[in-house]
Amino acid sequence: MIRVETEGDVGTITLARPRTRNALTPEMLDEMRGGIGELGARVGAVVLAGEGSAFCAGFDLSLCEGSPDGSAMRDLLRGLDAVVRAMRACPVPVVVAAHKAAIAGACALVAAADFAVADRGARFGYPVVLLGISPAVSVPTLGPAVGPGAARRLTLDPGLIGGEEALGLGLVSDLVEEAADVGPAALALAGALARKPRVGVAATKSWLNEIDGAAEAGDAGLDCSLGLTGGDEERELLRRFWEGRAGG
Repeated sequence: MIRVETEGDVGTITLARPRTRNALTPEMLDEMRGGIGELGARVGAVVLAGEGSAFCAGFDLSLCEGSPDGSAMRDLLRGLDAVVRAMRACPVPVVVAAHKAAIAGACALVAAADFAVADRGARFGYPVVLLGISPAVSVPTLGPAVGPGAARRLTLDPGLIGGEEALGLGLVSDLVEEAADVGPAALALAGALARKPRVGVAATKSWLNEIDGAAEAGDAGLDCSLGLTGGDEERELLRRFWEGRAGG
């Protein structure tokens, strides 16, 4: 469900479930975590990309339909947390190529990246709050990326923002006009980053991670999201969601 490729000093991890807009499963998240660790030890930069019409639509919520006890959602949240930690621990820069959409869990990946490239028409946000799912797991990296005020808005308001606003907030670092240009731009950026002195880059990234406090807050964010999983509100809202899909 993912592809791991290397070209020169750049490694690319591609989410490869285009029919689901690359909706994340626990297996994909585990493969991503392993791929980031493996590539980080031997290349100068890592790109996360998505195959097909969009970067990623977030969690594959179909896995939760037959899991009323919340175990499937807990697996997804823990898997996402592990990937975010791997992105931060990776000694080389991680670039996300976020074309068209990076929703919920995918927005968390963008927030955790060192750099993110998007198109002007891309959409970002956490509409999962409408389903009783807390995006608190993303806040430890989202907050330092966009600031506390914008982090509150993005995680408490289910609305989506566009590429230009994401650039202004600091959620993405580079903006291109067309979705088709996102991948090439991300690879070009990663190639330039890979040519930087690796020891110095790794030390600087480690220090930036130290001062933003995300590692210390990570456990609390994950616990908050996990604490709602399987609760009455989430179960009821997910039930209505699936009923609406079946009726639609």
